[in-house]
Amino acid sequence: MTNDLLGATIHALQNGLTSIPLSAAQDNTETWQQHLLQSGEPALQDVGREIGNLQSLLSSGNLNPEAIGASLSMLGSQTNQAAATATPDTQAQLRTLGDLLLQLGAKLGAA
Repeated sequence: MTNDLLGATIHALQNGLTSIPLSAAQDNTETWQQHLLQSGEPALQDVGREIGNLQSLLSSGNLNPEAIGASLSMLGSQTNQAAATATPDTQAQLRTLGDLLLQLGAKLGAA
């Protein structure tokens, strides 16, 4: 499940944030949040909590690019840190996802 979800998330982000319908983004973040919060690993639970913050930002009705960018950057950093202890088959995907999140966060933060 995780590898498929990782692949789908990476693919969606590679197409650009504006190509992702808000409802799909919310569904994706909710799936990730549940998976990470139930992991039992504190570092992954921190990622899950940051995803909760991103969900709040996306559902606020007043999208703030700078705040969303900061959240994406935080998620990128946390994802890259998680990659260091991940299984070999997921490390590359996690690093790709982390780097994408950092790039997208920087673009929004500079908006």
